[in-house]
Amino acid sequence: MPTLLITRPLPEPVVAAARAGFDVTLREDTRPLDALELREALLSFDAVLPTLGDLFSAEVFADVPRPRARLLANFGVGYNHIDTAAAHAAGIMVSNTPGAVTDATADIALMLILMTARRAGEGERLVRSGRWEGWHPTQMLGLHVSGKRIGIIGMGRIGQAIARRAHFGFGMEVVFHNRSPLADPGLPATQVTMAEAMAADVVVVAVPGGPATRHLIDAEALAHMRPHAIFVNIARGDVVDEAALVKALQKGQIAGAGLDVYEFEPRVTPALLHMENVTLLPHLGTAALEVRTAMGLMAVDNLTAWAAGRTPPNLVTPPPAG
Repeated sequence: MPTLLITRPLPEPVVAAARAGFDVTLREDTRPLDALELREALLSFDAVLPTLGDLFSAEVFADVPRPRARLLANFGVGYNHIDTAAAHAAGIMVSNTPGAVTDATADIALMLILMTARRAGEGERLVRSGRWEGWHPTQMLGLHVSGKRIGIIGMGRIGQAIARRAHFGFGMEVVFHNRSPLADPGLPATQVTMAEAMAADVVVVAVPGGPATRHLIDAEALAHMRPHAIFVNIARGDVVDEAALVKALQKGQIAGAGLDVYEFEPRVTPALLHMENVTLLPHLGTAALEVRTAMGLMAVDNLTAWAAGRTPPNLVTPPPAG
């Protein structure tokens, strides 16, 4: 029976499914693998089920020239913590869990839009503080999102799910920027330049993480936003230059931001913590039991296919050489 390391505690149905086909070692620590554990994982197990923060970098693979592991079955759609080119060069396949995360992540995007636009976090803090003096007509006026324009950066599965919710649920006009032309986004939506998408009333980033999108949202991109607009990131933290975002907020260049991910996660840029117009969530994108279970079972499906000599259904294609 092939050996498998599961790097974090997972829902019990996932662990049970894994044990049915693998000799499982379940790591109980909720923190990412450290430098030594990363290398030992490649040397000691036939397969590894890692997740966000388990940094399988090129340096890790270079230190283990003859790995025992042959598959990294990532728990999550994002896999920018794994250098897929280095893994491929080492003879290790990488898979992920797309699809299972789509709706839950899109829901969090809408939550952040509404919380930030309607100042919900600020309002809850006011009530809890005991300083609320009662309703009055001009108290805590926010942005009414119905009928506004939403700009979506990255129109993949999650971007399209956000667009459907925004358009059909709130009557929003959808514009989007995508790295490749999209003939049919599945709803009334217009593909535009990055600058035009950033000039919408609400901007949501839904691109994959990785070197190609690091700091995609920088000072130049934020300069296209308008003073009443809000910015939301449910993608990966390093897609946004957090220092540039802080400056845009401090200068009143944009009205607010809603973040579920952070550039230096789990550390949050201190200035953001003190801004009332910023909604901060602890990476809740897929934090529902049924969703995390579905993600884990998809990872196990990838493992099971590999163990049977088949191609994992969600195999990640390594980037082209050079």
